[in-house]
Amino acid sequence: MDIKRRNFLKVAGISTLAGLGGTAVVDRLVAGAGVAEAAAGGGHGAQQASAGAVRYGMVIDVKKFYDDPGLGDKAIKACHQFHNVPQFPDKRDEIKWIWMTHFENAFPEAPNHYQDEANQKKQLPILCNHCDNPPCVRACPTKATFRYEDGIIGMDYHRCIGCRFCMAACPYGSRSFNWREPRPFIVDINQDYPARTRGVVEKCNFCVELVQIGKLPACVEAVADSKALVFGNLNDPNSEIRQILKEKYTRLRNPSLGTLPSVFYIV
Repeated sequence: MDIKRRNFLKVAGISTLAGLGGTAVVDRLVAGAGVAEAAAGGGHGAQQASAGAVRYGMVIDVKKFYDDPGLGDKAIKACHQFHNVPQFPDKRDEIKWIWMTHFENAFPEAPNHYQDEANQKKQLPILCNHCDNPPCVRACPTKATFRYEDGIIGMDYHRCIGCRFCMAACPYGSRSFNWREPRPFIVDINQDYPARTRGVVEKCNFCVELVQIGKLPACVEAVADSKALVFGNLNDPNSEIRQILKEKYTRLRNPSLGTLPSVFYIV
């Protein structure tokens, strides 16, 4: 067990206060040191972006995925290949960055006993919501989960101690834990992105490593012709994503939770 994992008990003692007096207690005690470390480096995704007024978000057009189920396969394949997501044979070990599910699973706060046939039988993509008020960030005792200035919720795999506090805090089930050594289950390793190890949490990172060099997330690029996924700056009123939000009715997942997701669904 390395030093970071041996030090877990020290940090976990502080984190326990979150259950007694709220996560704000943890924030005051460890956030300063955690943010400073993240800015200084310490693993993939640790360096904070200096994006200024940028806040990235995504629009997902549900109907387009209903009309062409192959779009979901393209988006998942592109994401998983780029990020070395393992393909475990046992579904219990599944690692999910972006995946397909039914409408009632994506929007459980709006049950409907008389759903239309499309919502009953077809599937739509879900992923990390990159919330503006992310409970996962507050719950992480080592700041392995952190928020970039541009709104992307990142992961530093070298800092992750496998406590899974972030998984418990995420109300969307958007995080996966590596119960098994993932590397043997990666078909074609992408040397440009780190393969994880057993005992860490991972999730969608909005392809921050691509976005920071001016490219689109892999899933968005894979279905670009269809415009089923649109990515952009929510703070720019002239951006494509803002024009779509202006023209189309969209909904968020579990908006009553107050997490302020950055992923919008055209339904």
